[in-house]
Amino acid sequence: MILTIETKQSSYPVIMERGVLKRAKEKIGREGHVFLISDDGVPEQWRSLLQQQYPDAHMHVFPQGEGFKNMRTLEDILEDMLDHGVSRKDTVIALGGGVCGDMAGFAAAVYMRGIHWVNIPTTTLAQIDSSIGGKTAVDVGVYKNCAGAFWQPDMVLVDPDVLSTLPLRHYNNGLAEAIKAGILKDPHLFELFETNDIPSHIDEIIARSLFVKKGIVERDETEQGERKLLNFGHTLGHAYEEYYGLDTYLHGECVAMGMMKMIRDDALKARLAKVLEKLDLPCACGADPEEILRLAASDKKADKGTITLVYADALGEAYTKETDLEELKGILGL
Repeated sequence: MILTIETKQSSYPVIMERGVLKRAKEKIGREGHVFLISDDGVPEQWRSLLQQQYPDAHMHVFPQGEGFKNMRTLEDILEDMLDHGVSRKDTVIALGGGVCGDMAGFAAAVYMRGIHWVNIPTTTLAQIDSSIGGKTAVDVGVYKNCAGAFWQPDMVLVDPDVLSTLPLRHYNNGLAEAIKAGILKDPHLFELFETNDIPSHIDEIIARSLFVKKGIVERDETEQGERKLLNFGHTLGHAYEEYYGLDTYLHGECVAMGMMKMIRDDALKARLAKVLEKLDLPCACGADPEEILRLAASDKKADKGTITLVYADALGEAYTKETDLEELKGILGL
């Protein structure tokens, strides 16, 4: 399957194909040098498979985890790019999950005011959601994605085969983003989680999720309107991540809990709870609601006593609403 993402900044293909990592160089086909970026959580077999296709390319490997998505890691990458003579005509290739894509994409966006980059996501979360759309960012302190840029990749290669080495918890973690896409725009996608064996339908789940995000990104590249819907579950989810210091819950697990808070319809909330339980994703946690309120109020979507939140009344019926902090207290049970 090949999707073409059409944005004002650029047009680029998303190639979803089993085994495509083995043919990455053939698909990318760029002239000039490449600089490879990965993290040490990516199995060696996948890093070696890419390195073998670019034997002369340097691969920068940084430590795995959200805790390393910061300015220090970014500076290390940029200095390494300089040390290896990366020019404005060269290409960065990212191989990894969402953190790796964010780091590599942001490095490409700011290096010499922007160079080419290609994203090869290796997790469900990245293949389903973060690999397309051009959002790149790093965290500042405990605050998520406070420094970033919209910088579209030249190409995205999605190879479901690489998910075979992903631990089950991380596999399920990324599926929270597909559940989100189903609630927002694709009831059939949501129903796949209710009625079918998920691993046997993973290709369809990834493809349908990509179609949802493609449409939203093309209509609203820089998040002026409709793209804000993709924050469903994320504002409170980010607060949970910040509260627990990135140690207790994964990103998708926090998004799952955030979505549960933002559904107004009791029947849909019950359906979502069953899906989350099937995937061992949490529906709630014991976080201090006063602290979650404080963290949410510091979110970049907050402004002068209100915050933009995404609500869902039914499948396919999500909307944004400027919410004052008193109403948010009620959502948090205060």
